[in-house]
Amino acid sequence: MEVLRHGVVLTPSAPKLRTVLSLLAVQSSIVVRTDKIIEELWEDNPPASVTTTLQTYIYQLRKLLRLGTPPHMAGAGDTPADAALRTSPYGYALILDSDMLDTMRFERLSDQGRRELEAGDMNAAAETLSHALRLWRGPALVDVGHGPVLRAEGLRLEEMYKNALERRIEADLHLGRHHELLGELTRLAAEQPTHEGFQAKLMLALHRAGRRSEALKVYQRTRSALARELGLDPSNDLEQLHRAVLAADESLALPRQRTPVRISRTRPPRQLPPEGTALVGRQPQVAALLSALSARQHHAPPVVVITGPPGSGKSALCKQVGHRANGPYTDAQLYARLVDAQGRPADPRDVLAEFLRALDVPEDRIPATRSERCRLFRTWTADRRVLVTLDDVVRTDQLLPLVPASPDCAVLVTARRQLYAPEITATVEVGPLTAEEGLRLLTNVLGKHRISQDEAAARELVRLCDGLPAALQAAAARLQLRPHWPISKLVKGLRGETAGPGNGGNQDLVLYSRVERSYRLTSPAVQSAFRVLTRFEVDAFTPRRAARLLRISEVQTEALLDELVEFQLMTAEPGEGDDLLQYRFLPSVRAAGRRLPADEPDELLSPVYQTVPATVPATCAAIGDACVSELGAQPERAPVSS
Repeated sequence: MEVLRHGVVLTPSAPKLRTVLSLLAVQSSIVVRTDKIIEELWEDNPPASVTTTLQTYIYQLRKLLRLGTPPHMAGAGDTPADAALRTSPYGYALILDSDMLDTMRFERLSDQGRRELEAGDMNAAAETLSHALRLWRGPALVDVGHGPVLRAEGLRLEEMYKNALERRIEADLHLGRHHELLGELTRLAAEQPTHEGFQAKLMLALHRAGRRSEALKVYQRTRSALARELGLDPSNDLEQLHRAVLAADESLALPRQRTPVRISRTRPPRQLPPEGTALVGRQPQVAALLSALSARQHHAPPVVVITGPPGSGKSALCKQVGHRANGPYTDAQLYARLVDAQGRPADPRDVLAEFLRALDVPEDRIPATRSERCRLFRTWTADRRVLVTLDDVVRTDQLLPLVPASPDCAVLVTARRQLYAPEITATVEVGPLTAEEGLRLLTNVLGKHRISQDEAAARELVRLCDGLPAALQAAAARLQLRPHWPISKLVKGLRGETAGPGNGGNQDLVLYSRVERSYRLTSPAVQSAFRVLTRFEVDAFTPRRAARLLRISEVQTEALLDELVEFQLMTAEPGEGDDLLQYRFLPSVRAAGRRLPADEPDELLSPVYQTVPATVPATCAAIGDACVSELGAQPERAPVSS
């Protein structure tokens, strides 16, 4: 420990003062509770006057180090200090700027060197890591009395030192400095005979220096030390290196120097699609999303997810919010759709490659594996401001590899299903528009005059489209293409009253393609349940009613219903009486389900049940419900299934 102020050494000589100061410094700007300080100083045996003694130590530190008022707490008569010791009702905090602690400078330089190494800039990595290591003057906190916190902190810093040292040696090996490294590596290998990383680097340096026999002797010594001290065999990496040295494998030759990859600052990517027309009825969701994106965290970027049923306008909302929130993200605005044209989930490995190309990473520098691409992407985003917009995410394992590293970045997501991961900081749900909002959307597209001519039909159109913006936009587009149609003509077609649109030929209005894509992502059992249940004109399904229709247990049925809710194909709400929950289809989702091709049998149903028209099972279900409600009896299975 050493304390300097304007070049003057002010290091406390008293052991307890050194311990208190060390404890406050390693947790700088954080209040350290009084009981933690007492435990650090005396563990289980504090003196009787422990509170007074601790207050005396704090007073002596303030006097010795001339610690004043924290800058953000300075009043009109105070002179703000560059370092301050603040008292709180339950502890003390040492307020320091981050550049005032060599441990913080070391961690920052070590992290910078790691990023440079991963990016292939070996010269910069070697220089930065050497600078970080020069801050060390001996083992961490070796001259300070240790309690449990400082003991753990010393171990943490020592591990960081070893990691930085290994990375600096790795950079030097890449730069062909194997002769210069032999002395240092020989000492490190002797001091830590079971540290396989140092032993492997010594073997490699000896091999490149033309001393293969000595490299093989290092392996034998390491193998004996591991067996003797730990009862272990060498790791696979060390074994492979040994075999490569024996075979004089060309892969151990000095690697060809690579030109470090740098992002072009002249043309940062702007991949967000056009924001489209103004949204209707989404002001609360827009405000919630902008607020969630601007909520900064300490160690990770905000990850905000938009969910809702098919056709609820998630993607349109996402694009609008992305454009409104993109101001702070000056380094890049990246966009990707996480399903392909056939509705299959996209591989995040391919998306990462697209992002890296957009960031001007040359093709030959894009790694082969997903994990390596993910590390390179996080390296580039670690000190940048990037907005990542992901549309149609299906699973969390698609999302997480695409989350950047810096808390100054942000991720905006639309999801086909409900998602959970600790990295997700907020979820905003969007649902159908109200009748008035739906009417306003139609008015924006078709004009006031056309709506006023047939307002009752326009309101009915909103109802038939369940207030879903995508369905309403499709309906309005059809009417724009046929300006001679009254709105009532389209409404009759959707009701099936005419042979016109909506009667088998206009699947877009019933959101068929969107529902079908979500349906294909579910398991076969859920698909079967969806096809069966959408045949019935049932307002709400309880698990008991659905179990009778599916001919499986209530427990199995509830699991299937919950998965349909998870994929936004049903909604759940509180039930009545003994039924805790009841489940509903939006009418447009039910209509889309009925259009699904019968390309496979409903595995949940008997073959006889699959052949009857939908009205017959519905009648059976109604009879069954009457038996339960009026007689308190369950219907026999045989009549229902037949």
